[in-house]
Amino acid sequence: MRSLALFAACGCVSGVSIAAPTFLDGAYGNAEGCVYAKTGQSSGADAFFLLNDEGITTATAYCQFEGTAAKTASGFSIRTRCDAGGEVGPKETVALDRSATGYTIRFNDGTTWGPLSQCRR
Repeated sequence: MRSLALFAACGCVSGVSIAAPTFLDGAYGNAEGCVYAKTGQSSGADAFFLLNDEGITTATAYCQFEGTAAKTASGFSIRTRCDAGGEVGPKETVALDRSATGYTIRFNDGTTWGPLSQCRR
């Protein structure tokens, strides 16, 4: 089971980034993630989640989206690859399920992050 405790440090996927088409209607996150979305500055908080069209950013990992998001009955699915603590994981498809409270991210192993509310603009 995926655990944030296993992630030792924040990392970023290296390589050239190609802009993916916009599929979300803005950024989604917890309070810390939304501050980061607006300012680009992290407070260093342990509980940090941000979802946008580029990927998922946490205090300890970055999951970069690859390709185009597919519309599903409950939101979207999209390929991603996560980098945590300098280690890049395998490519996998994640589900981004929309509800009245925001998006919940669901990984293949059953791990969920969220729900993440829409950040104020």
